[in-house]
Parts: sequence; C-alpha cells; structure tokens
Amino acid sequence: MSLLALGINHNTASVDVREKVSFAPETMSDSLASVLSIPGVEETVILSTCNRSEIYCSLTEPAVGIEALIQWLALTHRISPDELRAALYIHADADAVSHLGRVAAGLDSMVLGEPQILGQLKSAFAVAQEYDSVGQQLHHLFQHSFRVAKEVRTHTAIGENAVSVAYAAVRLSTRIFDRLDRCRALLIGAGETIDLVARHLRDKGVTDIVVANRTLARAQSLASEFGARAVLLSDIPDELPGADIVISSTASQLPIIGKGMVERALKKRRHKPVFMVDIAVPRDIESEVGDLSDVYLYTVDDLKTVIEANVRSRQEAAREAMDIIARSTDAFSQSLKERQAADTIRALRHQAETLKAVELEKARRALEQGVDAQRVVEQLARGLTNKLLHAPTVALRKAHGDGDDKEASDWVSRLFDL
Repeated sequence: MSLLALGINHNTASVDVREKVSFAPETMSDSLASVLSIPGVEETVILSTCNRSEIYCSLTEPAVGIEALIQWLALTHRISPDELRAALYIHADADAVSHLGRVAAGLDSMVLGEPQILGQLKSAFAVAQEYDSVGQQLHHLFQHSFRVAKEVRTHTAIGENAVSVAYAAVRLSTRIFDRLDRCRALLIGAGETIDLVARHLRDKGVTDIVVANRTLARAQSLASEFGARAVLLSDIPDELPGADIVISSTASQLPIIGKGMVERALKKRRHKPVFMVDIAVPRDIESEVGDLSDVYLYTVDDLKTVIEANVRSRQEAAREAMDIIARSTDAFSQSLKERQAADTIRALRHQAETLKAVELEKARRALEQGVDAQRVVEQLARGLTNKLLHAPTVALRKAHGDGDDKEASDWVSRLFDL
C-alpha cells in the first residue's frame, strides 16, 4: 500500500489553471466516488481551496494509479494533460506525509503560517469520511497531520505575528484596547481589504461595525455579511464620535477625514482614545490628525514595517517547524512500517491457524476410525510441517531460479533463525 499526494497550488499554477481544476462542494461526493473507481485507489481525500486542489490517496498499484489519476483529473476538469502536468506535483509515501504536514501547518500557504488551511483540511477529511472514502491509511495520515500542525503552533511562533495589511491593522488595535469586543468599528470603503478587515475584527469579537462607502448598495452588500450597519461617506462626521476603531481604504484622490472633523469628534467622545489606520494610497486621513492627543494614527507604511518584521519572524519559525515536521514524518513512516508488519503477521498467523484446523480435523477423524494414536500424532506433525513449509520452500526455489538466491537465503535464515 502506498500513500500519494497529487495536486496544484499557487506556486505551480496560475489563477486560470487553479480555477479549471477546482472542485465544487456540491459535486464532492461524486468526485470522491469517481476517484475510488480508479484501479488501484483504495482511499481518497480531496482538498480544494482558492489556492490549491489536491488529491490524497492510498494506492495498491502506485505506477498504474498515478497515471490514471492524472488522466482522470484532466478529463474531469477539461484541461489538457500536458497543461496539467506542467503545474502538477506528486509526492509519494514519506514525501506525501511531509507535504501534508507542511500544508496543515501553513508552511505551504501563500501567507506563510496562515491558520485557515488547517480548518479547510479538517473539513475535507470530514467530507471524505461522510462519503466513506477514508480507510485506515488516510485516517492515520490525516490525524497525524492535525497533531503536527498543533505541535507547530504550540512550539513555534509561526502564527503569532501579522503578515497581511488587514490583519496587521486589526492586530495593532489590541495595543490600544484590551477588549475589542466592547469597541465600535467604523470601516471606510467596501473593497477586498475592508472585507478582510471586517472578517478579522469579527474573529476578535467585534460585533458593532459600521461600513461607510460612496455607494450605499455596496456598503450594504458588505455589511450584510457581518451584521453591520451601512452608511454613506457623507455620514462619517455623525458616525465618528461613536467609533473606537477607524480603518479606511478607499480609492479617493482626496482625504475623507480631516483634522477638524476628528477634533469635533474627540470633544463629543470626551477625549476617549481613537485607533485609526489609513491603508489608502493616496491617504484617506489627513496626516495632521496624527498630531492630535488621544488619536493613534497608523499609515500603510507603518503596517508594512510591522509586516516585514513579522515575515522575518515567521520565516525563522518556519525553519523550526520544518524540523518538527521532519522528525514527525520519520516517526510516522516507522509506525506505518510497523502497522504493515502487524498486518502481515496477522495474515501469517491466520493462515497457520487455518492449516492447523484442517490437520486437527483429519486427526480427529482418524482417531474415530480407530487408527493408532501414535500414528495419528505422527501424521498430524508431518502434515502441519509440510503445509507450513510448502509455500516458503516453493518461493525459495523460485528465487534461486531467478538469481535472487543470496537475498532469499538470507531472509529465510533470519525468518527461521537458521
């Protein structure tokens, strides 16, 4: 039995190719069943995200199964095999174990150390379990990868520092406020960055969010995802006094928030501190706002400095994580060999028990027919000996005939302690 990881990701394939090879959730049951129908495939889990599509398998015939999987993947997603092969990576056995460990720990992600991929992996595994495409091999493999990811998170700093502008902006706010869940956030703009900011704020427990945008419909579309309230840019002076956190990212060519507007808001707030982040270029918030007391203003350049330092920190943590993954992969490979040996031992014992039962039945019948007991015992011993040694003897003779006599003889000597 061989383990296999086959797929494409953001490092090997363009967005166009990744879109072609993605798996829709509503067709996942059919996809899993289809992979299982490929000769040699015993078990499978399919992981499909915006940055990767991967098929994990347990194979009885690796050489046949790999090529069949490639052809199936190309046919299913209507992509030429040559285009697919150019973006494809294939990892087998220990390399597959190591690869899945890196994926689970976020070391193979576009954003180094991001934690979302572990949840996506657990979801993919749960779906495969639901549709009965997971057996003993992949169960052990995925449980191992989940433990590895936890160990990496526990013993390294891989996930401690922000490496995206949106997350860095939210993380900085924790320096000002102990309890973000008690804060009101005013988000200005409704693009992708503000969308990510809203998600990170929600993850931190912020539920009171206002989204301000030039067009109300776009603001409402974004606000509806987070239970937020939508307003127009012209409403910002009224919303500013109630905002503890202000994060702005628009395409405006002129500042949206001026020093005077903030001064008036601070008076109404009785000078409670305000955390403000201006992610926009050109700036949405006048630089003079940063001179006001009780205002903590950060720009995109401040965030980049934080992010660059944090990337270096994560890269160091990633090296530590790779050591953990290497050790755990060796341990898993060893345990896999031991499990496979146990399966072989069980099969050997089962065969011996079957042969014993047959010979015992012969002995009982002989005794019932009045055959001398001494003779029955001798026949029983001779029959068991011949049956147990028949297959090894045939295999040893064949090995000698094929020119493998030295290795075969060494194994027989070790197995039978000769």
